[in-house]
Amino acid sequence: MYFSYGETETEYLKRRDPRLGEIIGKIGHVDRETDTDLFSSVVHHIIGQQISTKAQATIWARMQAQLGEVNAEGISAAGIDTLQAFGMTFRKAEYIKDFAEKVKTGEFALQEISRLPDNEAIQALASLKGIGVWTAEMILLFCLQRPDIFSFDDLAIQRGLRMVYHHRKIDRKLFEKYRRRFSPYCSVASLYLWAVAGGAIPGMKDYAPEKNRRK
Repeated sequence: MYFSYGETETEYLKRRDPRLGEIIGKIGHVDRETDTDLFSSVVHHIIGQQISTKAQATIWARMQAQLGEVNAEGISAAGIDTLQAFGMTFRKAEYIKDFAEKVKTGEFALQEISRLPDNEAIQALASLKGIGVWTAEMILLFCLQRPDIFSFDDLAIQRGLRMVYHHRKIDRKLFEKYRRRFSPYCSVASLYLWAVAGGAIPGMKDYAPEKNRRK
């Protein structure tokens, strides 16, 4: 399943920002895979922190092969040693086990997340061990498919903004200007900024001073 959007979102963004409109026209529709289950999405995102996509996929495949469906009951029964054996760190195994236990006992009301507004959902997810604001924002975008997520902490989005709008630096004030411009479809704008940052349009460059670039 991919993040769902269409002409309503893209035409709005084109009207609001002709430069982004040019980018949308050049790239076309962006297919970004999404998660369908909130519990497994949280686990998947914890696994993927600070490792490559390939390493994340390997660990995830091992977990699915042994546990089948990734749910609170299976994680709780597996224990930290088993989780580590899939290839993750002890700390990540602790985070995942803690999350599973909280869901299993009802201490963390996972199903309530989908009913909360964005800021409250982010705050609730970020209260979990191993989940920061950026990870919570990505869960809202790629699992719950919230339409208006725009993460200041995402370095690739900042890079995309520099490349599209020729900025040397993206500070919070400038970032919020773009958030207001793209809202209520910031998530779709994010898809295109990620694509630009990833090299979807040959010849575009990052205008940040080279010594200040972080990848």
